Amino acid sequence: MSATATTTVTATDSPRKGRSGARPLHLPGGISLRVERRALAVGVLLTAAALALAVVLIGTGDFPIAPWDVVQTLLGNGTPANDFIVNDLRLPRVLVALLVGAALGMAGGVFQSVSRNPLGSPDLLGFGYGSAVGALVVIILFKGGATEVAVGALAGGLLAGVAVYLLAYKQGIQGYRLVLVGIGASAILIAVIQYLITKAQMIEATRAMVWLTGSLAGRDWAQVWPLLAVCAVLFPLVLGQGRALRMMEMGDDAAHAVGVRVERTRMLLMLAAILLTTAASAAAGPISFVALAAPQLARRLTRSPGGNLLTGALMGSVLLMVSDLASQRAFGADQLPVGVVTGLVGGIYLLWLLVTERRAGRI
Repeated sequence: MSATATTTVTATDSPRKGRSGARPLHLPGGISLRVERRALAVGVLLTAAALALAVVLIGTGDFPIAPWDVVQTLLGNGTPANDFIVNDLRLPRVLVALLVGAALGMAGGVFQSVSRNPLGSPDLLGFGYGSAVGALVVIILFKGGATEVAVGALAGGLLAGVAVYLLAYKQGIQGYRLVLVGIGASAILIAVIQYLITKAQMIEATRAMVWLTGSLAGRDWAQVWPLLAVCAVLFPLVLGQGRALRMMEMGDDAAHAVGVRVERTRMLLMLAAILLTTAASAAAGPISFVALAAPQLARRLTRSPGGNLLTGALMGSVLLMVSDLASQRAFGADQLPVGVVTGLVGGIYLLWLLVTERRAGRI
């Protein structure tokens, strides 16, 4: 379900809307929505899948709980034991997975639209590595706790994002230049990460490697509330700029012609996407490839051009929860960090994407 400007829930503005199933929906207060039926159906199915996965994940663990008992417990009708396990131990982890996946999916959609490049994702532009450097500086040099590490990750990601934007800026931002600058920044930041690890003592190095893997283990309400606040502020902001983003995909001149303040809008969207990425990294570590794959999979399902921001966010949540379920169940007693699973699946997806883009003559 892609969202566009002030009043739209579709990413396409072509005259073929009538044949694609888009219909206007008039709401009180003079608000008009244009809903594309296929995008709406995909959004509903992804929402249902995310809720079902959440129930299954909450019931998964050393003490399995049946889905119906999970639902009863969430509604306040569970046993004291189930109430403790569900609400105190497992629900925060699932909510972090849902919010991190949604934040990465929406951020990936923004970056791919701004750069007009399917490889334009936070993984490849260096923002995740910036968060990693900030977190490792706190872990290795200052011996900080979980809160300080989260703040360091947020600061590092923001600094990396600002640096990449400024280096790529030349009378505006051009997508190809942004990707190249991001790849160069990633290489530098990876070198800094490796240097920090070599200078760390064994305990700090082990802790740093665990964080760098990306994991949802041990997440509690302390990670949920800050991430929820960031998403509650930035999701409406990004969705409200959906139509402007769609116009910018047709070129800066075309966007200017319809009244879009291109550079201001681009800067606002990139800042919001960087904040979403760094907040996700601060909560769960650098989860790779979700931001790359989620918007593209959503676009293939909806068959709508544009960022597919809302469906991309829903797809990100589904992907991360599926990966978390696989990390807990697919390897027997040996549970893997979710970042290992997303990296494995994402690497395969990236190779497939490069092959298909090359065959299509786009790279």
